[in-house]
Amino acid sequence: MGSRPRTALWIAAGAVTLGFLAALEFAARHYGLPGPITNQVREVAYAPKSGGLLYAAMALMMVVLTWRERLVAVGAAIGIDVAFLVVRWALDAETNGGHPFGNGALWVILGGAVVAVTRRTGRERVLLLKGVGLALLLVAGRKTGDTWLLITSKTRPAVLDQYVATADHALGDPSWLVGRIVTATGPVGFNFLDFVYGNLAVAAVVAALYQLRHVAVERRFPRHHLVRTFLVIGLVGPAFYMIFPVVGPIFAYGTGAEHWAAVSLWAPDMPPSEPWAVGDLWPQTLPPAGTPHPMPFDGITPRNCMPSLHTAWATAIFVHSRKGPRVLRFAGTFWLIATLAATLGFGYHYGADLLAGVVFTLTIEAALRSYDRGWDRSGIRLAAYGATVFTALLLSYRFLPLTMAEHPWMAGPLLVLATVSVIHGYVWTTARWEPRTAPARQPEPQPELI
Repeated sequence: MGSRPRTALWIAAGAVTLGFLAALEFAARHYGLPGPITNQVREVAYAPKSGGLLYAAMALMMVVLTWRERLVAVGAAIGIDVAFLVVRWALDAETNGGHPFGNGALWVILGGAVVAVTRRTGRERVLLLKGVGLALLLVAGRKTGDTWLLITSKTRPAVLDQYVATADHALGDPSWLVGRIVTATGPVGFNFLDFVYGNLAVAAVVAALYQLRHVAVERRFPRHHLVRTFLVIGLVGPAFYMIFPVVGPIFAYGTGAEHWAAVSLWAPDMPPSEPWAVGDLWPQTLPPAGTPHPMPFDGITPRNCMPSLHTAWATAIFVHSRKGPRVLRFAGTFWLIATLAATLGFGYHYGADLLAGVVFTLTIEAALRSYDRGWDRSGIRLAAYGATVFTALLLSYRFLPLTMAEHPWMAGPLLVLATVSVIHGYVWTTARWEPRTAPARQPEPQPELI
């Protein structure tokens, strides 16, 4: 692909992203709340919601800097954060649930944009702006997600949890099983998994930093990397929350956030949702397998289950860590397993959500990598097949849940087989794209001279 079409594509993507953020800002204002742009601007001065995420974003930007520039950037960020701490202490200002650090990282990111415009030219300016853009997109993705979840709770008064819970009988109701296991581990097991679950973006940045480790030397970004997949998942995935609104078993069949309040070190501040639930069933009592119906739910709880984007993101980390050193491959495998355990064990997702999340990620990966290869035909076929399987999963959850629950020994293996077929197709297709090195030719034996 030529440089001009690629530049035009970047400009179009930037315009679409800006328009999307503006639309979410107006939608949030309609409900009397600040949108993603306002929340991000506030963190220039106020305590940020996630200081760790801001420092992770700054680390992404620093892949384009020299080691000397990185030391200056880190020192500046820490110095600014110390200054903010002193000012807040002097004014006795509260963080209001935010982190006491992170402002310095955001200031350094914005400073990088200023330096790119005023002090850099040509390819160096473009490279630094790309680094700043990746950092800001990672942060904006978090803000966008928060606003989008608010919109789902306000615009989708009825949820389809009964359909997914009924279909999940074919998979053996894994959320109820893993939920009992996590409950038995007490506060240690819960908070360990909660830490892993809450720091998924930081894990992604660690994997991405390995992929982008040569950017400062080569002065260019690799063709395909984890951050791009992460952002596309976050941009496309929430659209299905509107199409298939689901709140999760702990809310639809349990007491909501109150269930973990006694053991959680970071309990979310959420109003009780138990009055809207089918009953206090999760995780001890399996849900009934009767004819499912849409059920009304509160206007606060996000409808963010189908597909499971935590599973999707953890799958992306796993896929992109396969070419790294052993410690990175181990970390990618660990984060995937721990995330799957948390999504089920916390009652945030059904097993059906996880299957959809895996297929969703591999479909996006296939499409992105096919684009990088000039719309490779085998990649397009794989993306089309993944999209077909993903659609079939959602349709079966919606229109065949009772049939699936009545024939679990047939429906369960079919669901797993459909997911495995996409995994196999991805592994087989991408393996063909890998460069193959011809074996070294061995010298032919020569006759010995007597």
